[in-house]
Amino acid sequence: QVQLVESGGGLVQAGGSLRLSCAVSRRTASSYAMGWFRQAPGKEREFVARISWSGGSTYNANSVKGRFTISRDNAKNTVYLQMNSLKPEDTAVYYCAASPSQYGSSKAAEYDYWGQGTQVTVSS
Repeated sequence: QVQLVESGGGLVQAGGSLRLSCAVSRRTASSYAMGWFRQAPGKEREFVARISWSGGSTYNANSVKGRFTISRDNAKNTVYLQMNSLKPEDTAVYYCAASPSQYGSSKAAEYDYWGQGTQVTVSS
């Protein structure tokens, strides 16, 4: 069983930055590709970014390219999402997820483990 705990959410003004963290409970965290997803009220869960086992391969959704950066520190069993130039439309609950595949996916169904989520609110 893999447990994921997100932190770092909060309230920020448009144009500001936040860094989300996802702590992975298992020492073999490096065996999992990781992803970030988000869900706004009344909307479906949306892919944000993913990162491979090693951290050498990343991919962002078009909506966040150039603004968000996903990274990981396997020594600390932690995955990060650096969010810059935040917009009101980025407001959502952000979830991290773990996939047994090497590179991860943009599809939520391919992730086996999920965190409880952290709220990000961007005011205009």
